[in-house]
Amino acid sequence: MMKTILGSKWIKSTAFFVALTLVLAGCSTNKGGTEAEKTSGDKTEVSKPVKGGTLTFALATSPDKLDPGASGFAVSHRVFRNIFDSLIFQMADGSFQPWLATSWTKSDDGKTYTFKLRQNVKFQDGTPFNAAAVKANFDHVAAVTGQARSLLGPVSSSEVVDDYTIKVNLSQPFEAFLSGLSSAFLGISSPTAIQQFGDQYVKHPVGTGPFKFVKWTENDEITLEKNPDYNWGPPGADNKGPSHLDKLTFKIVPEEATRIGSVQSGQLLAAEAVPPQNIAALKNDAKIKVDQAATNGTAFSLYFNLRNEPWNDPKARQAVQLAVDVDTIVKTLYLGTYERAWSSFTPGLLGYDATLENRIKPDVAKANQLLDELGWKKGADGIREKDGKKLTLRYLDGSPNREKRNDIAAIVQQQIKQIGINTVLNITKDTNTPLLDGSYDLWGNSQVKADPDVIRNIFRSDKEFSKGGTNWARLADPEIDKLLDQGAAESDLQKRKAIYGQIQQYLIQKAIILPIYVFPYTVAHPTTVEGLKYDLLGYPLFYDVSIRK
Repeated sequence: MMKTILGSKWIKSTAFFVALTLVLAGCSTNKGGTEAEKTSGDKTEVSKPVKGGTLTFALATSPDKLDPGASGFAVSHRVFRNIFDSLIFQMADGSFQPWLATSWTKSDDGKTYTFKLRQNVKFQDGTPFNAAAVKANFDHVAAVTGQARSLLGPVSSSEVVDDYTIKVNLSQPFEAFLSGLSSAFLGISSPTAIQQFGDQYVKHPVGTGPFKFVKWTENDEITLEKNPDYNWGPPGADNKGPSHLDKLTFKIVPEEATRIGSVQSGQLLAAEAVPPQNIAALKNDAKIKVDQAATNGTAFSLYFNLRNEPWNDPKARQAVQLAVDVDTIVKTLYLGTYERAWSSFTPGLLGYDATLENRIKPDVAKANQLLDELGWKKGADGIREKDGKKLTLRYLDGSPNREKRNDIAAIVQQQIKQIGINTVLNITKDTNTPLLDGSYDLWGNSQVKADPDVIRNIFRSDKEFSKGGTNWARLADPEIDKLLDQGAAESDLQKRKAIYGQIQQYLIQKAIILPIYVFPYTVAHPTTVEGLKYDLLGYPLFYDVSIRK
């Protein structure tokens, strides 16, 4: 028997972290509506969205590729979400709603999904959208390397049933499948364009979305223009026809001061990644609003490399865990604009274990005791030694200083020096080489995904960086592998939560990771920019945006 699904729903464990936009500057919560409200006496007038204009949006970094199937960069997602639609849309409450698919069924064994598709939809190059096009996309994702492949999980094949019906077969149940399909990394490309451009499709994207690709000047700007035929927007949108904007231009502006200054001067209409010190200052600017959207996935955490001595010993890792004062780091660097993390999960992710909050507190005396027990004795310079070797921790981080992560490294270096650990910082643009050869002891990162299966690629033993995964800790525990697989396949909500709770507890108890902060996606824009919304991942949605004169 098959179940017809129009909105498979699960409720988030923490309502605070649904991807609603909170306005930190301006006056009140930004509801992202497309109509401006003006108060006149006792009456409230509602004005319609203004048609036309160009929104210039400053990105902090440059996309790698604009082929959703081949990219793995979050910044790329922010661009090609406007070019590509997905089969389904995931709402802020976690429910799944139809988009390019009108409905879908799931077999009782969880291994087969059958999608009914919209008719009368065309790609921006005139190619009809149909089941053959969707199959071509599944085949394309299997042939390239990008995040999309991991989102498909155990998909083994796809079959065209008729022009507007496609069946997708999985080798095993995969509860994160629908969440993956809603991602722009699985946005649907024109099969004609994929074939026409070949390897260069990464620079010539064609989808069914509200904006058409015009040009990409690398490390400078990406220009999109309105798709005049668009009338199949996602269920979360207020707009029902073509974009209100004529053009959408992404400028690549790595310098923080330049990004924010350009918005304040009117040279740009919006900019991402607002530094914490600017958030505080912009609160006093009545012409500017700062949106803060919660991201879902893994918190930014420091991962120990479990292959390297002495960090393969839990006591050594726990000593660092007790010596690092995360509260001080977060308060000092982010001035109350970032939340402190307690788990590998962000609080809005299904299965987040709130019992971990306030579990670990700094205890320098206990940290020193643990290192003493391991035989590491302090020398005359205050650095511990054992068998003629200094106790050294190699801390790897990327350049430039994204989200003040280099500053985190510097503070950690000072905090653990007090227990006799010498920290060698490796701040480099080339993080791939040390991640591949293992010449690091501590490395920080986070990942964005709206399903707890995000951690399978991070902690499963066969997902090491050298094998295309992100198992930075090089964790190899058969019990964790088993739990990760069970979590991916379990359809019972409560059982699934319990599985991921066990994993979160293990990671903290064994000090595999040190959670630091939960990243809020921030955007500064003048109050004349209306209708800017954010999806469940915290990424901006421009379909409803209009610019008031």
